[in-house]
This record gives sequence, C-alpha cells and structure tokens, in this order.
Amino acid sequence: MKLVAGNSNRPLAEAIAAYLKLPLTKCIVKRFADQEVFVEVEENVRGEDVFVLQSTSFPANDHLMELLILIDALRRSSARRITAVIPYFGYARQDRKPGPRTPISAKLVANMITQAGADRVLTVDLHALQIQGFFDIPTDNLFCAPVMVKDIKNRFETDKLMVVSPDVGGVVRARDLAKRIGAPLAIVDKRRDRPGVSEVMNVIGDVEGRDCIMIDDIVDSGGTLCNASDALLKHSARQVNAYITHGVLSSNAVERISNSSLNSISISDSIEPTDEIKAAQKVRVISIADLLGEAIQRTSGEKSVSSLFH
Repeated sequence: MKLVAGNSNRPLAEAIAAYLKLPLTKCIVKRFADQEVFVEVEENVRGEDVFVLQSTSFPANDHLMELLILIDALRRSSARRITAVIPYFGYARQDRKPGPRTPISAKLVANMITQAGADRVLTVDLHALQIQGFFDIPTDNLFCAPVMVKDIKNRFETDKLMVVSPDVGGVVRARDLAKRIGAPLAIVDKRRDRPGVSEVMNVIGDVEGRDCIMIDDIVDSGGTLCNASDALLKHSARQVNAYITHGVLSSNAVERISNSSLNSISISDSIEPTDEIKAAQKVRVISIADLLGEAIQRTSGEKSVSSLFH
C-alpha cells in the first residue's frame, strides 16, 4: 500500500500516515509560472495499491486539478489500484439543476475523477447521498457521526441534550445523531430568500432548558447556524453548540460565529483549518484521521468498512 498526498491538507495526510504507520510516498506537486500543475511521483508504484489523499477545498479548482493529475500520473506508472480519498468533496452542493440552463457539476466532477483513472473513491459526509450514484466506480461515503458522538459524550451530559437540525433538509442526519446519543430531536424551519442568506421562521420541538446540539454537514457563511442559534435561545434553550463535518467558513464566517450566540462550533479537519480558525475561541477542530486511516486499511485488506458507519 502507498499513500500519496496533494497540497490541499498535508496535516491530515500526515496524521493518516501516522495512524497507518506508513510514510507518505515522495511526490512533487508544484506549479509552473503560469500556475499549470506539475506532478512527479518519486517512488516506484508499479503493482501497488495507492491511496491519493486530497480534499477539493479552497482553492477548489486548483486542488481538483492536482487530484486529477495525481491519478493520471499513478495510472501511467502502472499502479495496481488507485483510490481517491477525498475527505471533502467539492462541488457537492451542485447535485441537481436548480433552474433552467444550469449544470450538475457534482456529476461532471465524478466523471472527471473516473476518467482520470481512479478505481474507487472514499469520502466523508457527502452533501447529497445520491452523489454516490454519480460515480461509475465503487464509492464509500463514511460518516463523521461516530467521531462526533464520542466527542459529545465526553463533553456533555446526554440526558440534557437536544439534537437540532438547522433546516428541514438535514433532518435525516440529525435524527441519526439523536438516535446514537439517545436524545430527542428538534428542527429549525427557515426560509432562504437567496444563497447565503437565511431567515429563521419557527422552531419545531420543545428546547426549553436543553443543551442544544446542532448538526450539519457543511458550514460556509455561518448565517444559518447563527440565526438558528438565536431562535433556539429565544425559545429558552440553555445553550447552543454545533457539530459540522466540513468547515468551509468562507469570507467573514469565523468573525460572524465568534460574535454570535453560539457557545461553540466543532468542525472536522476534512478541510485544513486556517490560522484564523485555529485562533477562534469558539471554533474547535476534531480529527477524522483515525476514521479515514482505518477505512483505508480495511479497503486495502479487502475487509468490510460498514462497521465504521456505526
């Protein structure tokens, strides 16, 4: 087995390598003067089971091209099998046509990864589960929930918790977490007038006196979480904390969260946290390196990964 890492999230790649007790394969990923991506794998990978570690986070297009060119380089170097390990799958929010003459970019990216030469894909908490079907190769979508549940049980008294979905679309995810920790479920019903701007309408469920745990897969601008937190506190929740898999946190999201009524927000390291995120007192980072490392080990050994979902 070989591990090859792009530039998107070196700390996570190194943590996965440490879990597996394997060194990262020596590889050059650099830019020419015109920002063209150049890749050179400096070790023999002929006949090897190779895992390419690369999130397609900001800058999404650069990191996507790195992933595609890494896969192509490995395919042309006669790797036996290539697995694209994509902790954060970018373009996942473009999984359908929201209007006329618009693309389904998630399907396009899936086609590109397949055509580049990947034999299988391993990712975490896809924004839309149907994206698994966009790939014509085996695709494992791991869930961050087991990691979150362990952290929640270490931090809170579970008998006082209330799991909250910040919108109707996340009810299935929130219900799963609520079942895992044995807590009731509430839903924040909101109306979104335009992308990035949300207006909270109503709270479905009795949150009075509860420690609320909001659960979602992606936090981008942070507006939905902050508005939902205000609504829950208005309905007499004791405190509000959030657990999010992918901390995109674009623009002034960190500042917005820092000034919000949220007690804390916990994100995974599927996207490498910036210095601003690391410095924010309300933002915590929990690692999914062990989860991904175990999945990689089981995939390479042709063992089941389904137990990692529980």
